[in-house]
Amino acid sequence: MSDAYVLDSFAVLALLRKEPGSEEVARLLRQAQEGMATLLMTWVNAGEVVYIVQRRWGKGRAYQVLATLEAAGIQMVPVERDLALAAAHIKAEHPLAYADAFAAALGANSGSALVTGDPEFKALEDIVRVHWLQS
Repeated sequence: MSDAYVLDSFAVLALLRKEPGSEEVARLLRQAQEGMATLLMTWVNAGEVVYIVQRRWGKGRAYQVLATLEAAGIQMVPVERDLALAAAHIKAEHPLAYADAFAAALGANSGSALVTGDPEFKALEDIVRVHWLQS
């Protein structure tokens, strides 16, 4: 059985920018490629990464990053009714970004640990298990 993790945009952007925590994200990606871990990400969170990368480095780089994420063994999860409603309930009850609510909902619904360094998730530790990246 492999460990399961949900990546939020914070984790992916830390990796791309070589920020603190990037080594841990790279380790999880290697584990996923070796079949030792399962990595999940919603398309909402992937879209957040794409728009941030496009603003900073351009559309071409954004598409390269997206292709890399898909090739890296991250399972991209479509947002359907149940996940959208779970995210809406989390957002209604907690002060966090809407896209972050999707990552939290996916973690809670799948029983996976949410990989992040974003302090907004501190308030959600009773809802989802958080795998904190060093800051």
